[in-house]
Amino acid sequence: MKHLSKFLVASLLVLGLSTVNAQDQNNPWAIGVGVNGVDFYPIGISDTGRFGEATKGDIFDEYFNQNDHYNIAPLLSRVSINRYIGSGFTFGAAGAVNKITKVGDTRVDGMSYYSVDGEIKYALGQMLKTGWFDPNLGIGGGYTWVDDIGYGTANVIAGVDFWLSESLALQFQSTYKHAFEENYGATHFQHVVGVKFKFGGKDTDGDGIYDQDDECPETPGLPEFNGCPDTDGDGIEDRNDACPNTPGVAEFNGCADTDGDGIADPQDACPNTPGIAALNGCPDSDGDGIKDSEDACPNEAGPRANKGCPWKDGDGDGVLDKDDNCPEVKGTVANKGCPEVTEDIVKTLNEYAKTILFDTGKSSIKEQSYKVLNDIVAIMKEYPNAHFAIEGHTDSVGSASSNMKLSDDRANSVMQYLISNGVASSHLSAQGFGEDRPIASNKTKAGRALNRRVEIRLVKN
Repeated sequence: MKHLSKFLVASLLVLGLSTVNAQDQNNPWAIGVGVNGVDFYPIGISDTGRFGEATKGDIFDEYFNQNDHYNIAPLLSRVSINRYIGSGFTFGAAGAVNKITKVGDTRVDGMSYYSVDGEIKYALGQMLKTGWFDPNLGIGGGYTWVDDIGYGTANVIAGVDFWLSESLALQFQSTYKHAFEENYGATHFQHVVGVKFKFGGKDTDGDGIYDQDDECPETPGLPEFNGCPDTDGDGIEDRNDACPNTPGVAEFNGCADTDGDGIADPQDACPNTPGIAALNGCPDSDGDGIKDSEDACPNEAGPRANKGCPWKDGDGDGVLDKDDNCPEVKGTVANKGCPEVTEDIVKTLNEYAKTILFDTGKSSIKEQSYKVLNDIVAIMKEYPNAHFAIEGHTDSVGSASSNMKLSDDRANSVMQYLISNGVASSHLSAQGFGEDRPIASNKTKAGRALNRRVEIRLVKN
């Protein structure tokens, strides 16, 4: 049994590649051969029948305990034949032999077992549209002999067939056999593992033409085309039709020319709109060499580099947007379309800058200076391509090295504020000069106050 199980598992691995169908009207007959196992244990505890309640468990109790309870016959111990009768139903008969050595947990001296059964089963595979996976349910009746004592049974069947090919399936079935005789009958389960072969008249595609005469046996077709289809009904069979799902004409090998531009639809990138061959059947309304579907301005000629639109000058400063570094702000040609920073603007920036206040001996900006810094931000944003240098200066109080560091920290503190408020970092730089560049005498309080300052300088490109 272990070797059989390994074979069955290995066979199941190929099912993912199978698209075959279950037993049907085209293969109405099926013969099955396999192994049967008889189990008297999980049938409901009672003292009726041939075996006492000590040999029985609750219904389905230890149902899969084949080692302790199954009486498994050798290979080819069950044979069945079935006939498909329509709508998923099959009628069949089966016979089996076995040798009983286990009755529940009790061991007995090898009683013979024979059974003959009739069955009607309904296959669920067609309803579930699973093809190769074909579960089934059924009922039936039969006669069973255990050591020369026979009795009738009413049967309930559940199973599944795995179709490995057009005619071969693995079969798994379990049958509950209820004994009619309360005194010497023996209710039990009979399990079957085997293979099933189907055969009979074969018309795979169900078009009324048997496969041997059908040139397209897997696709429903027409007698005039020897069983091959003409799906679109244009008088050209699918095998010779380049467009089998769309009516067409022989001129285009069965394809249509919907827009009438002389280009068959499969080669026409715009099959519903007349076009030109140079653009695979698509139109170019403005004649700029770009088909309308890719042309952002289909009625106005323009270069491909601008998606088929003419170049524009959005801000009207005489510099085309493609060359304009500031396309939304008027500027000058000399400054690549951006406004130029005048001396008055630089003077205004420095008027603001000299009012920036810091905490004593530190680079932290006092909150009261935020407004003037925001004014500086607003001006700089008007000149998005200008580069400004932020310069820090101190008086001569303290060491030259500490003053140099403080001035550099203050210049960078101002720069970071401007960046955090939207000025591009690539257009700013910061440097401290310490006490090296005084603009007034450091000998007076007023002079030292003037020397403690921040300046903004325009960096020429």
